[in-house]
Amino acid sequence: MSSDALDALTNQLSNTKMQGEGVSFVGKSLKLNNANDAKVVTEAIAACKNLEYLNLEGNTLGVEAAKAIGVALGSHPELKRALWKDMFTGRMKDEIPQALRYLGSGLDVAGARLVELDLSDNAFGPIGMEGLASLLQSPCCHTLQILRLNNNGLGITGAKLLSRALMKCYENSKITGNPLPLRVFIAGRNRLENEGITALSKVFKELGSLEEIQIPQNGIYHTGIKQLSEALKCNPGLRVLNLNDNTLGPKGSTALAMALPNLQLLRHINLGDCLLKTAGALSLAGGLQLKHPNLEELFLDQNEIKKSGGLAVVQSIENKSKLKTLQLNGNMFGEDGIEMIKSEMKKTRQPGALGTFSDDEGDDESEGDEDEENEDNEEESEKEESYVHEECEKEQSVDPNLSSVEKAMMNLLKKVTAADFLQFPTPERFLALEGNKCQLILDEIKVNFTFYLDYFKYYNRILIGL
Repeated sequence: MSSDALDALTNQLSNTKMQGEGVSFVGKSLKLNNANDAKVVTEAIAACKNLEYLNLEGNTLGVEAAKAIGVALGSHPELKRALWKDMFTGRMKDEIPQALRYLGSGLDVAGARLVELDLSDNAFGPIGMEGLASLLQSPCCHTLQILRLNNNGLGITGAKLLSRALMKCYENSKITGNPLPLRVFIAGRNRLENEGITALSKVFKELGSLEEIQIPQNGIYHTGIKQLSEALKCNPGLRVLNLNDNTLGPKGSTALAMALPNLQLLRHINLGDCLLKTAGALSLAGGLQLKHPNLEELFLDQNEIKKSGGLAVVQSIENKSKLKTLQLNGNMFGEDGIEMIKSEMKKTRQPGALGTFSDDEGDDESEGDEDEENEDNEEESEKEESYVHEECEKEQSVDPNLSSVEKAMMNLLKKVTAADFLQFPTPERFLALEGNKCQLILDEIKVNFTFYLDYFKYYNRILIGL
């Protein structure tokens, strides 16, 4: 999915309709350096009898101006929405935390209880998080429902600081008897990476109240996706999930698929450009065919999925009566595969939901050759890519001078879990299981019984169809 399309989708899903009275200086391009410059804002705040929101998007705020505005906010306990997007252009990094502290101090003096905080498009990085952390940990944010931190340059360090601040906010609010009710978390384009999303997932798991998570373009791989997936299981009210342009691969896809049965209220899923591969698409299809009656949009474009994966996805949504959009463009179906997918889509309850195919990469190889193709074409890619590719790399690492018996012994020494075996069952993997093999497999199935039951039923259906 293109950057423009992603922005349009993010805005469509995330923009909150302005409610109540307030003050807005959106797009005025004011350069507020000191208290005198800030008079236009402070006077407007003073004149507003019911200041439910303050929107300063598109202006630039210095420390002294922020101090003056903070003082003005001190007499408005009714403030609920701090809409401070793109507010520090041209400012030094050490100015931003000070400015945020002054603004937060004003809210604290007023006894305000925020519902929404938007600081997107402020490139303050980890340094700015120090000032934001003070605000997030204060009672002002105990009632926070919407947090928008898109494109802030947080990085791993900033993500960890954010995680600690949110956890502190949750713990403090819980003591009051009203735990932090965060519903919307948006933090795209922040280079959270595996460590950052792992830290934040701990908070998500505690909250259990999330309805929307949008974290596109964050350099997250399957290790981080696994942690996030575990947290998602604890948020059954989730309606929007946007992981566009991260690298799930089949491993991350399988982890997410195992969380999907817990997320029956999902309406929008964006996994475009996530390098799912065919194996990942099959895993997700297995998770998606378990009800999900409210699903409206599913984006799986640009994922190197071949026709068996595409057909599985279409079959998994055949009973989704509310589906409006299924995007599979930019995969590897080939002309014949596209026609098969279109034909299969006609059997669903919403045949018109299928998007156009203007950018398919074609499929010159047979489905059975995909594993070999992964080995040949993906060797230079990120190390956390797919089960099949990693297995190929392991085989290549064995000394070629070893005999077949010695190679088999090397394979037996590799640590294999019951989950590994069930996902890709082979005689070698079964033999490599340590301990009571049958009991290990039964225990794994018992823990995730519903998923494996439907998973195996689904694959049986696909195999019969092929």
